[in-house]
Amino acid sequence: MKPSPTELVILKTLWIEDAQSAREIHEAIVSELGWSYSSTRKTVERMIAKDMLGVGQSHGLKIYHAKLKKIPTLAGMIRHFAAEVLGLEGPLPVSNLVKSHLLSEAELEELDAFLKAAEEKENGANS
Repeated sequence: MKPSPTELVILKTLWIEDAQSAREIHEAIVSELGWSYSSTRKTVERMIAKDMLGVGQSHGLKIYHAKLKKIPTLAGMIRHFAAEVLGLEGPLPVSNLVKSHLLSEAELEELDAFLKAAEEKENGANS
């Protein structure tokens, strides 16, 4: 599933900070998106309906967590961008992402392996 740009902002927040309340999510994204708390809540609820987020309880408060895993989600978006936007026939080299604040070195290696495996799988299916 490919998240929208605003959904991606929320997912990135939850990938970094784990589970958070709607208020915590809103406080983390308001400077980037500049929208109201009610917009954050509506988007979170839509993401739950799309099965992108899960919800639990902690001390009587709803706590949200990302159900979409970071590496497969980013790999899919990278592959889509490389193919549809840049017209590339192979994966975008992960070396271009080294300065990402979202990905650790271990996650970059995992992403690289994920992209290579997806490419091999696709090439095998097209043979």
